Amino acid sequence: MEPWNVEICDVTLRDGEQTPGVSFTCEEKAAIATLLDRTGIEVIEAGFPAVSAYELECVRAVTALDLDARICCLARAKQEDVDAAIAAEVDMVSIFIATSELHVRLKYRRPRAEVLDNALRMVDYARDHGLAVRFAAEDASRTETAFLDEMYRRGAEHGADLVSFADTVGCLLPLEMYRVMTELVGASLVPVCAHCHNDLGCATANTLTAAEAGAFQLHTTVNGIGERAGNARLEEVLVALRLKGGVDRYDLTLLPELSALVARCSGIPVGKTHPVVGEHAFAHESGIHIAAMLKDPDTYEYVHPAMVGAERRFLLGKHTGRKALEHVVCSLGCQLDGRQISRVLELVKKRGEQKCSVTPDVLMSLIRRVREEG
Repeated sequence: MEPWNVEICDVTLRDGEQTPGVSFTCEEKAAIATLLDRTGIEVIEAGFPAVSAYELECVRAVTALDLDARICCLARAKQEDVDAAIAAEVDMVSIFIATSELHVRLKYRRPRAEVLDNALRMVDYARDHGLAVRFAAEDASRTETAFLDEMYRRGAEHGADLVSFADTVGCLLPLEMYRVMTELVGASLVPVCAHCHNDLGCATANTLTAAEAGAFQLHTTVNGIGERAGNARLEEVLVALRLKGGVDRYDLTLLPELSALVARCSGIPVGKTHPVVGEHAFAHESGIHIAAMLKDPDTYEYVHPAMVGAERRFLLGKHTGRKALEHVVCSLGCQLDGRQISRVLELVKKRGEQKCSVTPDVLMSLIRRVREEG
């Protein structure tokens, strides 16, 4: 199978920062960007420099790192926004306009054709100042494809390097994404980008579906942070690209470090069952599962923990079986006879039923108790 023809544009430092209550310092943006670059991310959207003087300073700080990744920023189709992008010395500017009838009516109060014409002048302006341009449609998922086709065609004619489709309110299901992306990719003169939000829990699925339909640039955020329910999760997209798309150029072992860094800087913790980087992503308690995995981990693991810089853990609790307990006890350097194992297992299950964790220290205390019982 030929690897999917895709690249990643991570938007953690821009869309991720739009999470309520999140604001990255310049130092934090630089640290996150550096780790994204080490992971192999091709494009990093560093911010929205027109927001404030400090935001412009932070975006410029990222561009000054001289990373291998191309640095992008966001801009409305206004000259002052594009001027801010020029001042930030980015490689690419993402010039966006709202395209749905609802957004155009409420935000611009002008004919949509006029909005498009004005935006194309900003594409020209950015290109004249040496910037690559991504021409982006906000609320594209609620815009008729005929207008998107026209917008993307004219954007390409004015020199846009990429055109972007945003499921701004996260309203699409994967089959809907496949249909619309297939049509847009087939008609577009330049590569198409997919920017998905997670309001229906489909952001990662929609992003991967868009890639299958031919989208080239996939937008993600670390840990899926972002407005409302967030964005497509970088860690999930990269692992799926490796396992399903044959794309193996990213260093997936850095994902736990990257996730922890963004969680710390954003103040948004990662859920225990969060795929790939959650505390329990590779943790097993079920005795049936563990007994099989001791023979072959593939029985209950599709994603191998070592691939993403993680470790497999066997936890003890209500669902623990005898073979799992024997394995954990042995790993702690202890030896118990059959009767002792049965007694420890009884105590482990009882503790688990009381919603208490059976940590290694707790297990050792149970082992001592059983030994003292004689």
